[in-house]
Amino acid sequence: MYDIAAKLPSIGVLRDRCKALAVLECILDGGEPYYAYTRSWGDDAAALMNNGSGDEWAVVFTADGAFIRAFDHESAMTPYRDPDHELWPGLLDGIPAVFRPQIAEPAFGDEEGQFVATAVLWRLSGDDRWHAGEGITFPPLRGPYDDNAPDGSGLLEILLDDIVDRYVKFAEDYYEIEVDPTVVEHVVAHRPLTDAVVQALNPEVTVVGLHEDIATIGYPIATA
Repeated sequence: MYDIAAKLPSIGVLRDRCKALAVLECILDGGEPYYAYTRSWGDDAAALMNNGSGDEWAVVFTADGAFIRAFDHESAMTPYRDPDHELWPGLLDGIPAVFRPQIAEPAFGDEEGQFVATAVLWRLSGDDRWHAGEGITFPPLRGPYDDNAPDGSGLLEILLDDIVDRYVKFAEDYYEIEVDPTVVEHVVAHRPLTDAVVQALNPEVTVVGLHEDIATIGYPIATA
């Protein structure tokens, strides 16, 4: 978690990357999105990832900054390791009061409304870096070949500076297709969306057909 906190970009850049992932998903898959973004998360905006296998993350962009919650269902730090579903010790230590409402967000809780996470990060608008709970003692790796972060924060690596390469690899693994890195770079750079860009990724769709979804995300569309 501390490694990811040190590598994540500023809030503004992170927001743009989250929007780009959601746009790419809209183009490639019209079904239940792996990556999504909404400007109407209550009074806030939120980026969401759900891989359909029990792993998920959310970035909530508020007037005060940004809050990240990740859950890896195979993590040794899962609350379900404990009969009372207690969070891993230290996970929320030092979290600013303005982000406390996120802990009560129903979408981030279990059936009893208890907050569920294996990694939590935050950054206030005036901060120069991302923060995580102080003094967390992480469980050991499960074996010599285990290179996954024990808290599931590796799920957020798609948002780092090599996002283009990571998305190309993701599309290859998940959708079993090859995508042009220059087209992914166009979207990540937030250049206006055109039919040429969209159809380079998916010949079956057009900007007009995606207009409503793209508007919900808040991504620029080229004017005729």
